[in-house]
Amino acid sequence: MDHKQSFPDNLMDDTISSLIKRNNSSAPSVIVIGAGISGLAAARVLSEASFKVILLESRDRLGGRIHTDYSFGFPVDMGASWLHGVCNENPLAPLICSLGLTLYRTSGDNSVLYDHDLESYTLYDMNGHKVPQQTVIEVGDIFKRILKETEKVRDEHSSDMSVLQAISIVLDRHPELRQVGLAHEVLQWYICRMEAWFAVDADKISLKNWDQEDVLTGGHGLMVQGYDPVIKALAKDIDIRLNHRVTKVSNGRNKVMVTVEDGRNFVADAAIVTVPIGILKANLIQFEPKLPEWKVAAISDLGVGNENKIALLFDKVFWPNVELLGIVAPTSYACGYFLNLHKATGHPVLVYMAAGRFANDLEKLSDESAAKFVMLQLKKMFPDATEPVHYLLSRWGSDPNSLGCYAYDVVGMPEDLYKRLQAPLGSIFFGGEAVSMDHQGSVHGAYSAGIMAAQNCQRHLLKQLGNLEMLQLVSYRHDIRETAFPLQISRI
Repeated sequence: MDHKQSFPDNLMDDTISSLIKRNNSSAPSVIVIGAGISGLAAARVLSEASFKVILLESRDRLGGRIHTDYSFGFPVDMGASWLHGVCNENPLAPLICSLGLTLYRTSGDNSVLYDHDLESYTLYDMNGHKVPQQTVIEVGDIFKRILKETEKVRDEHSSDMSVLQAISIVLDRHPELRQVGLAHEVLQWYICRMEAWFAVDADKISLKNWDQEDVLTGGHGLMVQGYDPVIKALAKDIDIRLNHRVTKVSNGRNKVMVTVEDGRNFVADAAIVTVPIGILKANLIQFEPKLPEWKVAAISDLGVGNENKIALLFDKVFWPNVELLGIVAPTSYACGYFLNLHKATGHPVLVYMAAGRFANDLEKLSDESAAKFVMLQLKKMFPDATEPVHYLLSRWGSDPNSLGCYAYDVVGMPEDLYKRLQAPLGSIFFGGEAVSMDHQGSVHGAYSAGIMAAQNCQRHLLKQLGNLEMLQLVSYRHDIRETAFPLQISRI
């Protein structure tokens, strides 16, 4: 891959020259695009290394797909809300500990549901009848057996297929694993929870890659105070320009020019692009010279999923004191899932979560219609349910600043895709959760990808300047961040 790029001759006019002179200083300069946690992490590393940093963000707020809403009078995360891997090895652990934030653990390491153990739950059928817990446990064990059998299917086929196709093959081979009636509906609910993890339907999840992620130990924990304190800590003292939508990135021999929607230009020694993969796939940022075919193909070949939340605030609690409420149904599409925030935070809030096609379909409804739909589900389970006093709806799929939730591995995805996504182009570097080779789709993955992009950018610029001693100092200053305090865990 040839990463060498240069400004087209017609860009090197008097305007560019004057901008370069104006921005010329002894400290290397970097423009970071996107103020999600990846961009903020990159900007923080560079700023602490005494680089001159400007962070450009299209939204009127920080955080990107991390969005802690306070309109209920307390924090509710409408985007990312879990720390996946509640352990001190998690790269976010030092920051979370230093801020004194608490996590509510919802699962250990071996949960088939990934972000929830079945220790505190109640499931209902579509008529509002409780599902016997023994049925849920038995079907859960069968689901684990089915997933185990899909490994044999994977080993037998050289070409990739979807997880749903593999499950179908397993059930054909082992009819004793097929479920009927209520048990079938519970099995569909397990598949629904799997789809929520990937933010895409099972017929799009890669059999080859679905279980290959390097999952950190410690299970999964909800951020009780929300992710907002983490975002604010990373953003402190950074030069951040909100409402600056980047439309063009021009790559020169020694400079990068970034153009925003109103026509203003910013010039620096390098740039780090951390915008969501949905934005790159939609070609909303023009690159000049154009991105090479290997980079375009990598962006095109990666999937982007969708998961939405409908948060409902009530004046009183009318549901049981369990962590989750589930609705089983004949298809995974029709299954449902409520997170009980009252159990974790003490606030009377239920959060309905929908992924994949269902998440996209919910976005076609008005906020009012979506809330009414969710209340119909609740009133089947709890006929005396009161109306919510307030509600919130996320729309990540249609949000022009994200166009999706997070990346997933498409069936048949090339093995070198993440390396190509991550690869720099001259003085342009790439961050964001999608380029995290081991932890895509997670907050700590996005955070780590931002740090990695910043470190690669540092090496590039300091090598260009011939200042290797400064490079060693920069790396050391970041690596010595440790904590003597364990993560604070609660389970009410």
